[in-house]
Amino acid sequence: MNFLKTLFWVVVAVSLAIFATRNWTDVSVSLWGGIQADIKLPALLLLTFLIGFLPTYFIMRGRIWSLQRKLMLSQGPTVAPVAPPPARDDEPA
Repeated sequence: MNFLKTLFWVVVAVSLAIFATRNWTDVSVSLWGGIQADIKLPALLLLTFLIGFLPTYFIMRGRIWSLQRKLMLSQGPTVAPVAPPPARDDEPA
């Protein structure tokens, strides 16, 4: 199974590398006030992907962290039972 997972990620990485090399052209982006910025197309696509993905990812990780904390608090402290000390023979009963 690990082989298939590795093979999948290698195919994805090679596909992205081929896409980036074939589309390595400048794209003009119109910004505010008539300013234009020239940026390479793969960099622009990566930037837009990260702008959409990262906030969603951080919200999801925050919720998972919060739910794990609530679960740990609801289970209470985990205390192992302690055996009573052995009785000594020289003590009077």
